Amino acid sequence: MEVGGLTYRSGHERSEGVTRDHLPRNRGRARIEPVTIPHVPTVSVTDLPTEPTDATVLLDVREDDEWESGHAPGAQHIPIIDVPARIDEIDIDAEVYVVCRQGGRSIIVVEYLNSIGFDAYHVDGGMVAWQGAGLPLTCGDDPGSAKIY
Repeated sequence: MEVGGLTYRSGHERSEGVTRDHLPRNRGRARIEPVTIPHVPTVSVTDLPTEPTDATVLLDVREDDEWESGHAPGAQHIPIIDVPARIDEIDIDAEVYVVCRQGGRSIIVVEYLNSIGFDAYHVDGGMVAWQGAGLPLTCGDDPGSAKIY
């Protein structure tokens, strides 16, 4: 459909697609480089220090609603989106153990923190693994209701 010189598509148009004949051929001119996956220092929830100290920080980068439903006692909470703006709140001299729900967000934060000089570690399995290991959880006024979903 064309309106005012612009073409709009409904998504139901028929397309012949791309065939093998349309793909460029590699005749030894292009070199495909191997992809390397960066190493992210990782620690199991069972190997974490039992209590955060001046030398360690447990940084929880989950969203506010996730934090409110349950978190590790003594953890520092900074949602992933706020980490760069609130970087001064994290002790650069401490070992920083970063946790999220299952691990995806914490890997990103660990890569970022280590790139700017922190000594940061990804907590494998996140708060789901924390809860699964039977480690303590707390939330708001009723610690007994803490649960990781």
